[in-house]
Amino acid sequence: MRIGAHVDPADPLAEAAARGAEAVQFFLTDPQGYKNPKPREDAEQLRASDVDVYIHAPYIVNVASPNNRIRIPSRKLLMAHAKAAAELGAKGLIVHGGHVGAGADLSAGFDNWRKAFEYAEKDGGLPLPILIENTAGGDNACARRFDDLARLWEAVGSFGAGFCLDTCHAFAGGEDLVGIVDRIKAITGRIDLIHANDSKGGFDSGQDRHDNLGNGKIDPELVVAAIRASGAPAIVETPGGVEGQSADIALLRARSGA
Repeated sequence: MRIGAHVDPADPLAEAAARGAEAVQFFLTDPQGYKNPKPREDAEQLRASDVDVYIHAPYIVNVASPNNRIRIPSRKLLMAHAKAAAELGAKGLIVHGGHVGAGADLSAGFDNWRKAFEYAEKDGGLPLPILIENTAGGDNACARRFDDLARLWEAVGSFGAGFCLDTCHAFAGGEDLVGIVDRIKAITGRIDLIHANDSKGGFDSGQDRHDNLGNGKIDPELVVAAIRASGAPAIVETPGGVEGQSADIALLRARSGA
């Protein structure tokens, strides 16, 4: 069971060492921009390291969108990040489930997800696993409610899509964390990564506001239980820099037996 943190991209291996982390996650570009990643000078070191690497796609990526000006650039950007992440030896590329916007038909979002994977196949195939992450907000989100997640998986499951469970997003999105791993696996068949985050917002608040473990509204034991039940690696995306994240990693290790 590997436990790590989302870190600044400038020197991820140094950030991992500072936290005693066995895994790191970071962005390759501005998470709010459409720029393609550039080659990294530390690519060889990242590939050779015993620290597991995960890359998070920009937040702006929304392949579910019915808006061509968002959906098409999102598909291209997702592929560019997948190829760049593979060059670093990353274990997976995490991308949010996306949404279709108020008043739109959510079925179109699932269909657009299917088309995104078809686009990837035509572009030479995906060079690493795409891990779709559940989201906290939006009634027209593709991966907030687990009944909608089931419909999404009907569209993308056959393409080998992976899943990233964010505990803050699930709680704030209105999904009970008790027994959550079994419920997800009944839908997706897998959990590839856990974002182990507490939540500043309350249950079903729709607020994507992470907190350090034990400081927010989630019982830390429920986060630990999800890690144990899934057997998946965990990444903390919590505030407080080295100090805050080191404490979160230590808590997870101590209570999960990792």
